[in-house]
Amino acid sequence: MVQGPRIKDMTRSAGGDDTLALRGSASHLTLSLPDEEATRRLGQALARSLTRGDTVLLSGEVGAGKTALARAVIQSAQEMSGQGPEDVPSPTFTLVQTYRTAGPEIWHADLYRLTDPSEIDELGLLPAFDDAICLIEWPDRLGDLRPSDAIEIALDMDGPGRRARLTAPSRLIDALSEQEHPV
Repeated sequence: MVQGPRIKDMTRSAGGDDTLALRGSASHLTLSLPDEEATRRLGQALARSLTRGDTVLLSGEVGAGKTALARAVIQSAQEMSGQGPEDVPSPTFTLVQTYRTAGPEIWHADLYRLTDPSEIDELGLLPAFDDAICLIEWPDRLGDLRPSDAIEIALDMDGPGRRARLTAPSRLIDALSEQEHPV
Protein backbone atom coordinates (compact mmCIF):
# COMPACT_ATOMS: atom_id res chain seq x y z
CA MET A 1 0.00 0.00 0.00
CA VAL A 2 1.41 3.38 -0.98
CA GLN A 3 1.11 5.95 1.77
CA GLY A 4 1.12 9.69 1.30
CA PRO A 5 3.35 12.15 3.08
CA ARG A 6 2.97 12.85 6.75
CA ILE A 7 1.80 16.29 7.83
CA LYS A 8 5.33 17.26 8.83
CA ASP A 9 6.42 16.57 5.24
CA MET A 10 3.83 18.98 3.84
CA THR A 11 4.83 22.27 5.42
CA ARG A 12 5.73 24.20 2.29
CA SER A 13 3.18 26.35 0.54
CA ALA A 14 2.99 26.75 -3.23
CA GLY A 15 5.32 29.76 -2.90
CA GLY A 16 7.90 27.56 -1.16
CA ASP A 17 7.90 29.45 2.15
CA ASP A 18 8.21 27.44 5.33
CA THR A 19 4.80 27.38 6.98
CA LEU A 20 5.68 25.39 10.09
CA ALA A 21 6.81 27.73 12.84
CA LEU A 22 7.23 27.07 16.53
CA ARG A 23 6.54 29.93 18.92
CA GLY A 24 6.55 29.31 22.65
CA SER A 25 4.11 26.58 23.55
CA ALA A 26 2.05 27.10 20.38
CA SER A 27 2.91 25.88 16.90
CA HIS A 28 1.63 27.02 13.55
CA LEU A 29 1.01 24.78 10.59
CA THR A 30 -0.50 25.56 7.18
CA LEU A 31 -1.97 22.76 5.07
CA SER A 32 -3.38 22.69 1.58
CA LEU A 33 -6.72 20.88 1.34
CA PRO A 34 -7.26 20.48 -2.40
CA ASP A 35 -10.56 18.61 -2.09
CA GLU A 36 -13.19 17.27 0.31
CA GLU A 37 -11.25 14.02 0.75
CA ALA A 38 -8.25 15.98 2.07
CA THR A 39 -10.55 17.76 4.53
CA ARG A 40 -11.89 14.38 5.66
CA ARG A 41 -8.35 13.08 6.22
CA LEU A 42 -7.47 16.14 8.31
CA GLY A 43 -10.64 15.50 10.34
CA GLN A 44 -9.55 11.90 10.90
CA ALA A 45 -6.11 13.04 12.08
CA LEU A 46 -7.69 15.55 14.46
CA ALA A 47 -10.12 12.94 15.83
CA ARG A 48 -7.16 10.72 16.74
CA SER A 49 -5.37 13.61 18.50
CA LEU A 50 -8.05 15.60 20.34
CA THR A 51 -8.68 14.90 24.01
CA ARG A 52 -11.16 15.91 26.72
CA GLY A 53 -10.98 19.66 27.26
CA ASP A 54 -9.77 20.51 23.75
CA THR A 55 -11.65 23.34 22.07
CA VAL A 56 -11.21 23.83 18.34
CA LEU A 57 -12.13 27.26 17.00
CA LEU A 58 -13.08 27.04 13.33
CA SER A 59 -13.02 30.34 11.47
CA GLY A 60 -13.51 31.27 7.85
CA GLU A 61 -16.06 32.77 5.52
CA VAL A 62 -19.37 31.09 4.70
CA GLY A 63 -18.55 28.06 2.55
CA ALA A 64 -14.93 27.80 3.70
CA GLY A 65 -15.43 24.25 5.03
CA LYS A 66 -15.90 24.72 8.78
CA THR A 67 -18.87 22.35 9.01
CA ALA A 68 -17.24 19.85 6.63
CA LEU A 69 -14.16 19.67 8.85
CA ALA A 70 -16.26 19.41 12.03
CA ARG A 71 -18.32 16.63 10.41
CA ALA A 72 -15.14 14.74 9.52
CA VAL A 73 -13.84 14.99 13.11
CA ILE A 74 -17.17 13.83 14.60
CA GLN A 75 -17.75 10.95 12.19
CA SER A 76 -14.13 9.78 12.51
CA ALA A 77 -14.40 9.78 16.32
CA GLN A 78 -17.62 7.77 16.07
CA GLU A 79 -16.02 5.25 13.71
CA MET A 80 -13.03 4.90 16.07
CA SER A 81 -15.58 4.15 18.82
CA GLY A 82 -17.03 1.32 16.76
CA GLN A 83 -20.19 3.27 16.01
CA GLY A 84 -21.60 3.92 12.62
CA PRO A 85 -21.16 7.58 11.76
CA GLU A 86 -24.23 9.71 12.39
CA ASP A 87 -25.55 12.36 10.08
CA VAL A 88 -23.85 15.58 11.18
CA PRO A 89 -25.87 18.59 10.08
CA SER A 90 -24.73 22.16 10.51
CA PRO A 91 -25.92 23.43 13.90
CA THR A 92 -26.80 26.81 12.37
CA PHE A 93 -30.35 26.74 13.72
CA THR A 94 -29.98 24.42 16.73
CA LEU A 95 -26.79 26.29 17.75
CA VAL A 96 -25.34 23.21 19.48
CA GLN A 97 -25.35 19.49 18.64
CA THR A 98 -23.75 16.89 20.90
CA TYR A 99 -22.35 13.52 19.87
CA ARG A 100 -21.42 10.51 22.00
CA THR A 101 -18.23 8.59 21.36
CA ALA A 102 -16.30 6.00 23.36
CA GLY A 103 -14.16 8.92 24.53
CA PRO A 104 -15.36 12.36 25.55
CA GLU A 105 -18.59 13.75 24.22
CA ILE A 106 -18.17 16.09 21.24
CA TRP A 107 -20.00 19.42 21.15
CA HIS A 108 -20.42 21.12 17.76
CA ALA A 109 -21.57 24.72 18.01
CA ASP A 110 -22.33 27.34 15.37
CA LEU A 111 -22.36 30.74 17.05
CA TYR A 112 -23.15 32.77 13.94
CA ARG A 113 -26.62 33.79 15.15
CA LEU A 114 -25.52 34.87 18.64
CA THR A 115 -25.55 38.58 19.30
CA ASP A 116 -23.86 38.73 22.70
CA PRO A 117 -21.24 36.58 24.47
CA SER A 118 -23.57 36.25 27.49
CA GLU A 119 -25.62 33.80 25.40
CA ILE A 120 -22.71 31.32 25.50
CA ASP A 121 -23.43 30.37 29.11
CA GLU A 122 -27.08 29.65 28.25
CA LEU A 123 -25.91 27.08 25.68
CA GLY A 124 -23.93 25.18 28.34
CA LEU A 125 -20.65 25.66 26.48
CA LEU A 126 -18.58 26.88 29.43
CA PRO A 127 -18.59 23.52 31.31
CA ALA A 128 -18.22 21.69 27.99
CA PHE A 129 -14.91 23.49 27.38
CA ASP A 130 -13.52 21.41 30.28
CA ASP A 131 -15.51 18.18 29.95
CA ALA A 132 -15.85 17.57 26.21
CA ILE A 133 -14.21 18.15 22.88
CA CYS A 134 -15.73 21.35 21.48
CA LEU A 135 -15.80 22.32 17.81
CA ILE A 136 -16.85 25.96 17.57
CA GLU A 137 -17.80 27.71 14.33
CA TRP A 138 -17.79 31.53 14.33
CA PRO A 139 -15.59 31.73 17.47
CA ASP A 140 -15.41 35.53 17.30
CA ARG A 141 -18.82 35.47 19.05
CA LEU A 142 -17.13 34.06 22.18
CA GLY A 143 -15.59 37.42 23.08
CA ASP A 144 -13.67 37.16 26.35
CA LEU A 145 -15.03 33.63 26.93
CA ARG A 146 -12.65 32.22 24.32
CA PRO A 147 -10.53 29.50 25.99
CA SER A 148 -6.92 30.67 26.23
CA ASP A 149 -5.58 27.26 25.19
CA ALA A 150 -7.95 26.80 22.24
CA ILE A 151 -6.83 25.24 18.99
CA GLU A 152 -7.44 27.62 16.12
CA ILE A 153 -8.10 26.48 12.56
CA ALA A 154 -8.65 29.21 10.00
CA LEU A 155 -10.01 27.96 6.67
CA ASP A 156 -9.61 30.01 3.50
CA MET A 157 -10.56 29.41 -0.10
CA ASP A 158 -7.53 28.39 -2.18
CA GLY A 159 -8.58 27.98 -5.81
CA PRO A 160 -10.95 25.00 -5.95
CA GLY A 161 -9.73 23.79 -2.55
CA ARG A 162 -9.04 25.21 0.87
CA ARG A 163 -6.07 26.21 2.99
CA ALA A 164 -6.10 25.36 6.72
CA ARG A 165 -3.96 27.43 9.08
CA LEU A 166 -3.62 25.73 12.46
CA THR A 167 -2.42 27.39 15.65
CA ALA A 168 -2.30 24.82 18.40
CA PRO A 169 -0.31 23.65 21.40
CA SER A 170 2.91 22.01 20.30
CA ARG A 171 1.68 18.65 21.63
CA LEU A 172 -1.17 18.65 19.08
CA ILE A 173 0.97 19.74 16.13
CA ASP A 174 3.53 17.09 17.12
CA ALA A 175 0.79 14.41 17.32
CA LEU A 176 -0.61 15.44 13.94
CA SER A 177 2.88 15.47 12.45
CA GLU A 178 3.45 11.86 13.44
CA GLN A 179 0.28 10.65 11.76
CA GLU A 180 -0.02 9.66 8.16
CA HIS A 181 -2.04 12.30 6.35
CA PRO A 182 -1.88 11.86 2.58
CA VAL A 183 -3.21 15.25 1.50
